[in-house]
Amino acid sequence: MNTRATMPTTVVLLVALAITLNYVDRGNLATAAPVLHEELQLSNAAIGVLLSSFFWAYAPAQLVAGWLVHRFDLRIVLACGVALWAAATTLTAVAYGFTALLLLRLLLGLGESVTFPSWQLLLARHSVEADRGRAAGLVGAGQGVGPMLGTLCGGLIMARFGWRAMFVALGILTFLWVLPWLRLTRRLLSSAPVHSGTPVGYGAILRQRDFWGAALGHFFANYPFYFVITWMPTFLVKAGGFTLARMAVIGAAVYGIYAVATALSGALSDRLLRRGANVTRVRKAFALSGVCGIALTLGSSAFVEPRAGVWLLGIAAVFLGITTPMIFSIGATLAGPRAAGRWAAAQNFTGQLAGIPAPLFTGYLIDRTGGYAWAFGAAAASALLAMAAWGLIVRRIAPVDWQDELSPHAATAIPVTEAV
Repeated sequence: MNTRATMPTTVVLLVALAITLNYVDRGNLATAAPVLHEELQLSNAAIGVLLSSFFWAYAPAQLVAGWLVHRFDLRIVLACGVALWAAATTLTAVAYGFTALLLLRLLLGLGESVTFPSWQLLLARHSVEADRGRAAGLVGAGQGVGPMLGTLCGGLIMARFGWRAMFVALGILTFLWVLPWLRLTRRLLSSAPVHSGTPVGYGAILRQRDFWGAALGHFFANYPFYFVITWMPTFLVKAGGFTLARMAVIGAAVYGIYAVATALSGALSDRLLRRGANVTRVRKAFALSGVCGIALTLGSSAFVEPRAGVWLLGIAAVFLGITTPMIFSIGATLAGPRAAGRWAAAQNFTGQLAGIPAPLFTGYLIDRTGGYAWAFGAAAASALLAMAAWGLIVRRIAPVDWQDELSPHAATAIPVTEAV
């Protein structure tokens, strides 16, 4: 483990901004979906395909991204990815049919694929255990701030100027991130210590039981998250009867709750660790309580009127926020600096696969049943499976001993004290 106690705040905030833009741009099609449904005469199933298609490229590209961040300067890798997805967002404004939208969503997925492998490698290289929850919480909050701003600002831009203007504005905003990232991180990251060990390959990572627990937990926790992020705007407009402007405000409030809960839960978990609490108990307690709450709130939403379900979505956002920092903190700790980029790529590949069935299956269930009850039930069931993965498959949250793993006599984890 490196000796740096705290990752520079500038780096954390810049990555948090990148994650914010990441989720603004991946969620903008969901914001526009109620309008595209009418203007382009698309069925719920077709909207589901478009919302899912981002992940067709994004998930498998994680594996290439994991190799890239260990092979090249991750500053440049991340900057190139951001520029690519900004171009895809901007070009969506000139798309006039299903096929063009589909291809641009695939391009968006390729660009965004470098984000989390870059972030988790930074987290493993330049932070210690008792500071990871705070950093992961701040960056993870971008997953709420992004949809919040995208839904609120994008929805208001769309209501006034049309959906094409929304994509142009968001694409240009993303382009503007690249220059300050390259300029402000050059000295900060080059001066930080970098682990000199040989990067660990995917084969060694996939042999780890704890990897599969973390990856499956990520997948099953992501299903309800992507159910909410891809279908909430349409749910609010079509089932709840809200106007576009009202939808934007309600959606932004739900995402804002999620962002605050994410930042606070990450900081609180670190505070407990600094007081000497056990790492495994703290990280698992937060993760398991989060997905349990998600299951209860989304499951209950299946039995109430859509307008009442808005309140349950707000409560679900709290539990989603409790879960998010643990996903990245657990992975960074288990992987360590020699494997973090590729571990994150493989884990995120598995986790982001949830983005494929969540919108597709939801669209299918809505078309088949004429309502959202079964869709809410499926999301709740997935959260229960996340509990099983994190609770039963992951054992101790401690760094894997890669030296032993790569030797003839493999071991599973370093017998270190829980608080690094």
